[in-house]
Amino acid sequence: MHSRSWKERAVTTLAIDLVDRLRDRIEELLGAQRFKIWFKNCTQLSIADGILKVGVPNLFISGWIEDHYDDVIRQAAQEIVGGDVKVTYCVDPVLFRKMRKSTLNSQAAFIEKHAERSGRDGENGKPVVLPPQRTLRGRMEDFVVGSNNRLAYSVAQSVIEHPNGDSSVVCIYSACGLGKTHLLQGIANALSERKPRTRWVYASGEDFTNQFLYALREHKLDAFRHRYRDIDVLLLDDMQFIANKRATQEEFLHTFNAISGAGKRVVLATDAHPKMIGELSDSLVNRLVSGMVVKIERPDVETRKEILRRRAHALQQNIPDSVLHYIAEKIQANVRELEGCLVKLLAFASLTREPISLDMARRALEDHLTQTRKLLTVAEIEQSVATYFGILTADLHTSRKSRTIALARNVAMFIARKHTDLSFPEIGRMMGNKNHTTVLLACRRITQLLATDSEVNWPSISGIQARPIAQIISAQEEQLGCQAPA
Repeated sequence: MHSRSWKERAVTTLAIDLVDRLRDRIEELLGAQRFKIWFKNCTQLSIADGILKVGVPNLFISGWIEDHYDDVIRQAAQEIVGGDVKVTYCVDPVLFRKMRKSTLNSQAAFIEKHAERSGRDGENGKPVVLPPQRTLRGRMEDFVVGSNNRLAYSVAQSVIEHPNGDSSVVCIYSACGLGKTHLLQGIANALSERKPRTRWVYASGEDFTNQFLYALREHKLDAFRHRYRDIDVLLLDDMQFIANKRATQEEFLHTFNAISGAGKRVVLATDAHPKMIGELSDSLVNRLVSGMVVKIERPDVETRKEILRRRAHALQQNIPDSVLHYIAEKIQANVRELEGCLVKLLAFASLTREPISLDMARRALEDHLTQTRKLLTVAEIEQSVATYFGILTADLHTSRKSRTIALARNVAMFIARKHTDLSFPEIGRMMGNKNHTTVLLACRRITQLLATDSEVNWPSISGIQARPIAQIISAQEEQLGCQAPA
């Protein structure tokens, strides 16, 4: 009886962990704003027997999510769960009863609450830690240090020990899922524990943008600026979000200057080197690169094994070293995929009641490894290209034909075809259900431009950008760590 109860609890824990990772991945693909509106309080996800059930409060939301975000949900499910996952939608009675008012009004109230709270901070002259907008899970002691991230980790520790250090700005960049957010959140948590009188704010680029626009509209700029400028450390995640937003960039530049001018710290995380982020103003790029710019590389196999070992220990699971080595060798993209693969394996073992072995791991993860490898490769390409051109990843999935989006879409499709083993139809399906002809023509256009050593141009907030297509492709391949196929 006790053994059965323990296994049931293990299955439940793993299922919850799987759903949490799935929601996190959907938020990354959609962006915090869309996720907050359509998913945060409007959906209940559950996974059982290869079926993902999406519970919603009413038929309107069900129809909207299925029409607009079904492909995102399916992509996230394939990446996190692996294999073919069936997605169904149903009205959840609990959500139906809980839905009382619009999400937009809730969001406005949330922002106003924090703006007013910021206005009250410091009235008694005592420094305070400004409250984060959500629970910060990253902790420095949980961060696995390897040769790929040692410098970034050391810089983060330096910020914790010396919040008023010599280098006022630190920019940490890497591909998705390699630990940037973990480090920024770790800094915030460590400051709260070790230096409780240090005033800090942790926010994403989207948080900063939304709160700035709300403050502008509601005439609360003084409270907004007090919140973001009268502090010791600003931790801004996903800074690339403010690209192509002229007013937000100007406000952030003034915020940046106010903080650094007071001898305080600004720590940023981005998906690319500041010079590789399209639609950032030259003045802002120059300020960012004036400080310390640190890249996190992909972890080596030993670091990946240690990440898996720690995650298994946190889940109170004893995994044979041969299995950890197998997963670490097969999964090279990022930490998120590593942990998702481990959760998949543990869920399989709990459901089948089969002891974990190398043979079982190969059987359980064969489909997962194939599917996630391909999808993550395309996702990384899309993220890198979108960042370079200063657009959203979601724009690549649309049919919009603006010069910037069309060029970015063609570049992404060309790189996906060149550096993956995916067919034209497969690339099309992963990039917004485009047909194979669209992908074929995109690849032909880029090939022709390369053959004639042509220059391409596109509009940006800094004016018309013009670069040789070969330079763009080369820069993307370097950013992605691509090797030319033999």
